[in-house]
Amino acid sequence: MKQIDILAIGDIVTDAFIRIKEATVTCEVNHQDCKLCVAFGEKIPYESVEVVTAVGNSANASVSASRLGLNSALLAYIGDDNNGSDCIAELKKNNVITDFIRVEKGKKTNYHYVLWYDVERTILVKHEEFNYSLGDIGKPRYIYLSSLGENSLSYHHEIAEFVKNNPETKLVFQPGTFQIKLGKDTLKDIYTHTDIFFCNVEEAQRILSVTSRDIKSLMKNIAQLGPKHVFITDGIEGAYAYDGTDSWFMPVYPHEAFERTGAGDAFASTVVSALALGLSTKEALMWGPVNSMSVVKYIGAQKGLLTREQLEQYIKDAPPEYTPQQI
Repeated sequence: MKQIDILAIGDIVTDAFIRIKEATVTCEVNHQDCKLCVAFGEKIPYESVEVVTAVGNSANASVSASRLGLNSALLAYIGDDNNGSDCIAELKKNNVITDFIRVEKGKKTNYHYVLWYDVERTILVKHEEFNYSLGDIGKPRYIYLSSLGENSLSYHHEIAEFVKNNPETKLVFQPGTFQIKLGKDTLKDIYTHTDIFFCNVEEAQRILSVTSRDIKSLMKNIAQLGPKHVFITDGIEGAYAYDGTDSWFMPVYPHEAFERTGAGDAFASTVVSALALGLSTKEALMWGPVNSMSVVKYIGAQKGLLTREQLEQYIKDAPPEYTPQQI
């Protein structure tokens, strides 16, 4: 097998996008704690349904890296059902190495429902309980760890131990909902051995148990947990990076969104891919928002992912203000 540049580890899922219009959104001050509201006990009409196969944070990252020209693989668990077979087929179509996909008999492949309203989405999730184990993964250049099910704590410790014993493999951590819920103390070994870390502002606040939105402070406090490079996104307000010395701000690439699923995954995986290709932090920061911009023009997290040639053309055509700013 070729040297694997990025081995993504995390759950894979099929998403069914259900587009609804008869709903409202209520928010607290400054658009915080927003709720999607529909009539209770009524029949709610929907506009359309589109099923998207082989997605999930880590699966999205594996496809993103592959399209950018890297040798990309995914370690994920599926059931012995048609949804699992469809996921493998979709990964192969995107030239993702599937040798590490584990099939468990009698289990169902993860299937989520996405309530799509306006340009945002609310996802109904259910993670199947698989018998997670790292096994023989060789020595990839990067491990990209993201969302896993609730019975995966020992699996995280196994991954942390592998990285500790194989320092030539860099750990990238983009925590999912359960991993954030576990807390920084429970996953101390993961944070300690993480080289590159990604989350959004609200996730950083939950991880650190703070209310401040001072992003420079959030990045530095995350870095104190172990990560050498910290990236925090703030939706359409842009993204930030801290490399242990300097802090940077990167605006979004100009665009109009159609559906925002996968924007964060596109940003994180593209930044990692750029770094794996030898680009600097500043250059990687310019790559990330371009793929996010492209993804949100389509339904689902993968359809809009770009090739390296396409991405570099967008950067050539970018407005002058699209540049990293040291802060």
